[in-house]
Amino acid sequence: MLVYPSSIDLSSRTLRCLTGRLAVPRGEIGTRWRRLTAGRQALLALAHLRCGDTYAQLAAGFGIGIATVYRYIREAVEVLAGLAPTLAEVMHIARTKAFVILDGTLLPIDRIAADRPFC
Repeated sequence: MLVYPSSIDLSSRTLRCLTGRLAVPRGEIGTRWRRLTAGRQALLALAHLRCGDTYAQLAAGFGIGIATVYRYIREAVEVLAGLAPTLAEVMHIARTKAFVILDGTLLPIDRIAADRPFC
């Protein structure tokens, strides 16, 4: 369990993984100092992505500005997006499988056809 002003139900391995991934671009950019360490930046991003904490809540909790929160989360999301496979890779993997489960969310809508609600 990771803790910042609230708790996040993620493993410390997840935090270490994102911290390591965030440290690489920081080294490439060559920034001399940042308001938060890579570990605290990872915790901030995970708090936003997992718990949905707002930028204002995170800014108050970590003692930084809202613009800095925005930048730190954007950097973390870019790092995580870089780990995702491309659409071509996903389609190639899907072709080799016997079946593929697509996860989606059903949303109720106002339309009614023959007294049957749509989702």
